[in-house]
Amino acid sequence: MAQVPQRFFDALAVRTWCGLSLRALGRAREEIDAINVYPVADGDTGTNLYLTVESAVAAVEAVFAAHEVDAGAPDAGGPSLAEAVGAMAHGALIGARGNSGTILAQLLRGMAQVLGARGDSAHTEGPGLRLALRHAAASARQAVAHPVEGTVLTVASAAADAADGVAGDCAQVARAAYEGARAALAATPGQLPVLERAGVVDAGGHGLVTVLAALVETFTGRAPGPAAAPHARVHHGAEDLAEERAAGERATEEGDEEGEEDGPAFEVIYLLEAEDAAVARLRQRLDALGDSLVVVGGDGLWNVHVHVDDAGAAVEAGVEAGRPYRIRITHFGHGDAHTTGTERPPGERAQRAVVAVVPGEGLAALYTGAGATTLLARPGEPPASGELVQAVRRAHAREVVLLPNDAELRHTAAAAAEQARTEGIRVALIPTRSAVQGIAALAVHESERRFDEDVVAMTSAAGATRHAEVTVAERRSWTTAGICQAGDVLGLIDGDVAVIGADVAEVAATVLDRMLSAGGELVTLVLGDAAPRSVADHLEARVREAYLAVDTVVYRGGRQGALLLVGVE
Repeated sequence: MAQVPQRFFDALAVRTWCGLSLRALGRAREEIDAINVYPVADGDTGTNLYLTVESAVAAVEAVFAAHEVDAGAPDAGGPSLAEAVGAMAHGALIGARGNSGTILAQLLRGMAQVLGARGDSAHTEGPGLRLALRHAAASARQAVAHPVEGTVLTVASAAADAADGVAGDCAQVARAAYEGARAALAATPGQLPVLERAGVVDAGGHGLVTVLAALVETFTGRAPGPAAAPHARVHHGAEDLAEERAAGERATEEGDEEGEEDGPAFEVIYLLEAEDAAVARLRQRLDALGDSLVVVGGDGLWNVHVHVDDAGAAVEAGVEAGRPYRIRITHFGHGDAHTTGTERPPGERAQRAVVAVVPGEGLAALYTGAGATTLLARPGEPPASGELVQAVRRAHAREVVLLPNDAELRHTAAAAAEQARTEGIRVALIPTRSAVQGIAALAVHESERRFDEDVVAMTSAAGATRHAEVTVAERRSWTTAGICQAGDVLGLIDGDVAVIGADVAEVAATVLDRMLSAGGELVTLVLGDAAPRSVADHLEARVREAYLAVDTVVYRGGRQGALLLVGVE
C-alpha cells in the first residue's frame, strides 16, 4: 500500500520519515550486517543502525503523545517542526549504537540544527532541506577524528552535493540526494581496499541510502526501489548472507597477510555530560588511545565511541571530562577482524552462548575471558530490555543462557528473553542476583552438554552461592540492621543490610564471618576500585587463619559501584 505523501517537511513528515526508516532498516538489517567488514567485521552495522533509529522513533512518538489534546478542542495541534526534529536528534543521540549508528545520530543532529533554527515555523520546503543535508554531512565529518573515504561519510557528502544542484520541492531534493548517495555507495569498493577484497559496498553507507530512500517515500508516497547500490550483492537466503560474511572475513585476513595491523580489542561507547572545552581535551586523549573515534552531540550531552585496547583508560578519560553513563564495552571476539585461526565460519551461529550483565570493567574482562558476551551496567543506570536483546543477538547463538546478575533486573531480563525467543533463539534465564553468582554459574558452564542439563548445573551453582556486598550509605535511612547515616559502611548479605560500621575492613570481615558460619569451600572477592587495596589482603589472611579448608580467589572489578562483592560457595 502506497504511503500518503507529505508536501512539506513538517513535524508529521519527520514522524513519517522516522517510521519508514525504521521499517526499511528492519527489512535490510541482516543484509547490512552481512556486508559489515569495515572498520571491524563484527556483523552488526545493520542492527546498530536499526537500534539508533528505533530510539529516534520513540523520542518523536513521545513528543506527539505529549501534544495530544481532546479531539474537539479549539487549540488542537501537534508539535512544531523544531520540536519534532529536536526529539529525533536527541533520541538518536542517546540510543546510538556502534560506529555507523553514532555517525547517523550526528547526521540527524546536523539536520535538526538547521531545521530547528527556523523557530516556530511549521514547515520547510526544498531549500531548507538542501541546507539541512549539507550541514548534516559537514557536522558528521567533523565528528570523526580521522575521516576515511569510501564510508558513510563519503555517501553523506555525495547526497548533499547532489541535493545542492536541485532547485525544487522536498520530493525533488530528497530524490536527488538518494540518487547521489546510491551512486557514491556503488563506488565505495574502489575507495576502500577491504571492501574491494570482499566484493561489497560499505555497510554504513548502505544504511544511509536506506534512510534516504525512506525520505523519498515520505515526500512521494512510494519507495524509490532497492536501497542497495548496483554493485551490492543480491541475496537469496541465509546461505548467501553467510557467504557474504565469510567473504568479509577472508578480505580482512588477506589484509592482515598484506601487513595491515590488527585493530584494538574493545569497542567503548558511553553518553557523557560535559562542557565543550572538556570534550575537546577528551578527543585528544581518546585519539591517542585507539581508533575509530567518533564524538557526537553538543549542548552538554555527547555520545562517545572509540575502539581501544585499554577499555578502562577510555572510561577514565570520560570521567575526567565529565559524567559518563550508559557505558557499553564490547570485546571483539571470535570471527571479527581482530582474530584469526579456526574459529567458526562468520555467518554460522554458535550452538550456545552465555550473556551476562556485569557492573564493572574488571568483571567484564573476566566474563569475556571465560567466553561470555557481556553488557556493562552502572549502579543506578540499569540496561533496558532492548539493550539486553541486542546483547543476546550479538552472541549469535542458537541457545543463550542469560545471567542478569541483579535482582532488580529480573523483569527486564524476562522481557528481553521473551523478545529473543520470538526471533527463534532458545533462551534460558537464570535469576542470578549478584555477579558472584554469575561467576559460579559460568564456572560450571559446559557447552557440550545438553542445553537443559547445562542450565540446571549453572542454576544449581548460582543458587548454592551466597552473595554479599560492602558499600557506603548515600543517605540516612532505616535498614534491617538499624538506622544508618550517610557515609556509614554497610554490609549486605543476600540483599539485606546485616552490618553497619565505620571501617571497610571491619565490616567486610564481619560479613565474611557470618557467611562462613554456615559453611563454605570457596570465597570469591571482587574488589571495587574505590576500596582500600589492603581489604583483600586482610580478608585472605583471615580466611587462611580461621577457615583452613576454605580457598579464596580475588578479582579486580573496576568501577562496580560496591566497594566489595563477596561470594561463598
